[in-house]
Amino acid sequence: MKNGPIEQNSEQNAVGENITPTSVKVELLAITPDAERLIEKAGRTCYLSFDKMDDASAKKFIKMIVKSGHHSVLEHASATFRISGGSRSFTHQMVRHRLASFSQQSQRYVKENDFKVIVPPSIRENSGALEVFNDLIEHSRRAYEKLKGMDIRKEDARFVLPNAVESEIVVSANFREWRLIISLRREKKAQWEIRAICEEILKELVAHAPTVFEDLL
Repeated sequence: MKNGPIEQNSEQNAVGENITPTSVKVELLAITPDAERLIEKAGRTCYLSFDKMDDASAKKFIKMIVKSGHHSVLEHASATFRISGGSRSFTHQMVRHRLASFSQQSQRYVKENDFKVIVPPSIRENSGALEVFNDLIEHSRRAYEKLKGMDIRKEDARFVLPNAVESEIVVSANFREWRLIISLRREKKAQWEIRAICEEILKELVAHAPTVFEDLL
């Protein structure tokens, strides 16, 4: 299991000291052991073709089912990732994939007094835009602290927090769903942050189940 850092906000921002540079980490927490052999065994049940199995048969069989669109067989294997350092804009996109399972850092129970934020490159590279961004973040930070100082619960104080706030999420999905997520979110028209994160997820999946995912590279 390894972390895949995504370079992001690597330089100190020109305006404001409260915008903390950060980088996303994609950590593989768990994956089905010997996933491709399991997929082959499950798939061959459909054809009762176990006699065709040998040490090299899984790769050929999986390529066949991927090409034929028999992707339901891929659902027997799954992977779980912890993604930290992404924005809540990213997590709001990710949780729309309803066949995956999610556990996310809670703004209801976790104090956000010292929250970090993700700065989009288009804003970070524009000094005027960055100043506007920093002003808003500082205003949100002060508002959150004032509300907490008035004994407002975290679950209500969080309403003033922006989508830029850094978050952490654990995502589990079967291989079929990961293929769908990666296919959709690596499109050129997809948002830059989720594209970068899905690139790192794909690298991990290819390393552990190359035949299932290498066609997506």
